[in-house]
Amino acid sequence: MRHKKVKLIAVIVLGLGLTAIHAQTVKDIDGNVYKTVTIGTQTWMAKNLKVTHYRNSDPIPYVTDKTAWSNQITPGYCWYNNDEATYKKTYGALYNWYIVNTGNLCPSGWHVPTDAEWTTLTNFLGNENIAYNKLKEKGTAHWNSANTGETNEFGFTALPGGHCYYDGNFSFIGYRGYWWSSTEYGTDGAWSRSMSINDGSNTVYRGKYNRQCGFSVRCVMD
Repeated sequence: MRHKKVKLIAVIVLGLGLTAIHAQTVKDIDGNVYKTVTIGTQTWMAKNLKVTHYRNSDPIPYVTDKTAWSNQITPGYCWYNNDEATYKKTYGALYNWYIVNTGNLCPSGWHVPTDAEWTTLTNFLGNENIAYNKLKEKGTAHWNSANTGETNEFGFTALPGGHCYYDGNFSFIGYRGYWWSSTEYGTDGAWSRSMSINDGSNTVYRGKYNRQCGFSVRCVMD
């Protein structure tokens, strides 16, 4: 009986028993392909999601008007500055939380991480401050400044994709990255994670934001 071979791009064995494995790729409904990385017991996409259709191939509403975005309390997405050509390939799409809450955004076998799953990731790496340096892309190719502790040793490659605020304004490209969790907070908020340039905080920040904000999404394997 022949067994399927899993192509391993790289295996990095780190001190203290930490192991990161860059494994197979995964494809979304639009045909976009994402490398994956296994950190501890979790397997994550190594790039931000850029899909524009639900898992069943129905289109996700594309919202470009600021007023429409600020009033959107149903699923929607956009590109930073409404400029797909410039930002899609590198940073992926910005999704409001209402599309996250459908449970149909990530490819089959994957999901938007819960708040607890984000915490599992940062705890495995030591804490939110240690995780900050291990998850961010090194250098200034995309981040407007860097700190000397960044290693990206797991290949997670967190990028500063900015966000679309709940009022429809775009900001922080090159300075901050924001990622949704699937966990709600109160009646109009949800938990997220963010990382910034070397501004003194140097942490994977756990925060709650309005569900109408447009943030990046990283999917994690079921």
